[in-house]
Amino acid sequence: MSFDDPIDRRGTNSTKWDKMEMLYGVSPEDGLAMWTADSDYATAPCVIEAIRKAADHGVFGYSWDHPDYLAAVQWWMKNRHNWEIEQDWILTSQGLGNAIALCLDVWSEPDDGVVTFSPVYHEFAHKVAKTGRKLTECPLKREGDTYVLDLNDAQSRLTGNEKLLLWCSPQNPSGRVWTPEELREIAAFAARNDLILVSDEIHHDLVYPGSTFVPMDIAAPDARNRTVTLTASSKTFNIAGQRTGNMIIPDDTLRAAMKHRQNTLDYGASSLAINMITAAYSPEGAEWVDAQIAHLEGNREIFDKAINAIPGLKSMPLKSTYLAWVDFEDTGMTHDEVAARIRDVAKIAVSQGPGFGAGGESFQRFNLATQRSRVIEACERMTHAFSDLQ
Repeated sequence: MSFDDPIDRRGTNSTKWDKMEMLYGVSPEDGLAMWTADSDYATAPCVIEAIRKAADHGVFGYSWDHPDYLAAVQWWMKNRHNWEIEQDWILTSQGLGNAIALCLDVWSEPDDGVVTFSPVYHEFAHKVAKTGRKLTECPLKREGDTYVLDLNDAQSRLTGNEKLLLWCSPQNPSGRVWTPEELREIAAFAARNDLILVSDEIHHDLVYPGSTFVPMDIAAPDARNRTVTLTASSKTFNIAGQRTGNMIIPDDTLRAAMKHRQNTLDYGASSLAINMITAAYSPEGAEWVDAQIAHLEGNREIFDKAINAIPGLKSMPLKSTYLAWVDFEDTGMTHDEVAARIRDVAKIAVSQGPGFGAGGESFQRFNLATQRSRVIEACERMTHAFSDLQ
């Protein structure tokens, strides 16, 4: 099995491919889907084998977050991130979108403020709006080819009504990997303003050589009384459709509050998803992830070289994730003009930069988790679409 094996996802009820015409006006017949964050190649063989075993067994009765599953999550955090966690810290959610909504539900009320640092994962703002909370948006500061914190500016934007801070590490959409010092600054900011710190670390496994991801709990252990860490295997292993993630909560009081809310909602994890994750979080899964990172690094290098060769376009150096963050500001075009060229000429569906909040106005996000040939084709299409700039 190769990451470059061609797989046609059209007609499989794939959100990424079968909804892109409805959402972005790009037909799957001749378009490329490079928007939502899932991958176009098959998951790890060990995960596929777990599904085969379950199918051969033929019984899909009730199950639970069983000890083998919890031990696998614990093993993965220790071996991949040097993070020692206790099994009873682990709560399972219906994906991290659900986990974010639950955190808002448990630790805030309607009209309470929620802090984000933008541009950032668009679902933060969507969840805040859907739950009737108020967004307090604190822009990151652009410094050369990266983003940095400006906590003095952030402090000036707070109203005093904020209850939570939704933090993204590694950062989506830019792929920024935060340093331990920066993480401690964020933890201190949360403590200073009495905020529950929800750290979304879903892309933590997809970090390129030269950068090191550090969990918030390792960087700032003194913040455990206010920290909730969100993790999942969904991006790492391309099993997002299983809608299963983890909330890792060391603090007994915080964890009890979340457990109570989940119990009132009568939530239970899917047995098939639990089996898949148990298989993924293994030495075999780790070997597959390492090979995937090498594949993504090759895609990143090809994409960046081609995009940066187009006058006015700049792909921000990607330290993690498979989501390239491309700035079109120096083209002199409006967002609508850029979007039209990508949609109508290049025929590529991408994630629109303004959706990521302040600072995303001149950007577009491209998903590189696909076959190498498709990345090359996307580069050729983009070069053609903006050929008048060359």
